[in-house]
Amino acid sequence: MLVIPALLYSAAQADQSIKLAAIDKAKTNSTTGPGTSHWDRLNPKKLNLRSESVLIIDNQGETVFAKQADTPRPIASITKLMTAMVILDAKLPMDEKIKITRADRDQLRLTGSRLDYGAALNRKDMLKVALIASDNRAAAALARTYPGGKAQLVKAMNKKAASLGMKNSRFTDPTGLDAGNVATAYDLSLLIRHALKQYPLIRSATTTEKIEVHPFRKRGSLTFGNTNRLLKSDSWEIMLSKTGYINEAGRCLVMAAEIADRPLVIVLLNSFGKLTPFGDSNRLRKWIEAAL
Repeated sequence: MLVIPALLYSAAQADQSIKLAAIDKAKTNSTTGPGTSHWDRLNPKKLNLRSESVLIIDNQGETVFAKQADTPRPIASITKLMTAMVILDAKLPMDEKIKITRADRDQLRLTGSRLDYGAALNRKDMLKVALIASDNRAAAALARTYPGGKAQLVKAMNKKAASLGMKNSRFTDPTGLDAGNVATAYDLSLLIRHALKQYPLIRSATTTEKIEVHPFRKRGSLTFGNTNRLLKSDSWEIMLSKTGYINEAGRCLVMAAEIADRPLVIVLLNSFGKLTPFGDSNRLRKWIEAAL
């Protein structure tokens, strides 16, 4: 969702804001399975999800479905949502150019990037690439250029988590490559709701299918695609999303999405198989639509 002048504020955007406000009011209870009211029509025995930790909550604060939602797990690149929030909190100039250096290379897992050494983007585009394409080198560059560097950024991430009530979360690096980045599904639901309310750039970037940037003067543009393939589906209305993967975390997916005209926060952690989080998402969507 783009920030636009008040005079151009459309009815559709007003409706989107209402949905975000409704989700923000949610206070998850600890009940596993469907809550009372309309969720009584859902039969949890008919939902076979393959993710190890699952949490689905609605805009009334009811737990639609939960499975090991209080178990801390590595969260891989879901970490980048917290990285982005802390960078935006710092009010750094978004038009400042950031150049990729060898200090930004991944020495832990040796992942690559199309942002070669010498590539330069403004902070806003670098942040978008980190969120849309989950580019680790972009996230590392953002951390390096944070006041005080990576160490201070990680400190700010943990302070932010504590302020949000994420009691079972810990952050050790800005990319999510370190398995020391851990959280529960419940804690991540708090992070998602906060991002929905306070960070329009995160909402916009994480629901953008692709971005074209120009990091090199004498080369053509680079296009980075979103790692969440559900954004290409007409069956989904997604307001925020982020994927993640390292061996220790499995496949992870978090989203704020509308299913059967109801805004929901969805957290899927430690799925086995590249497509499993997307399969689980479609299974839970069909489960809800069939019942409601």
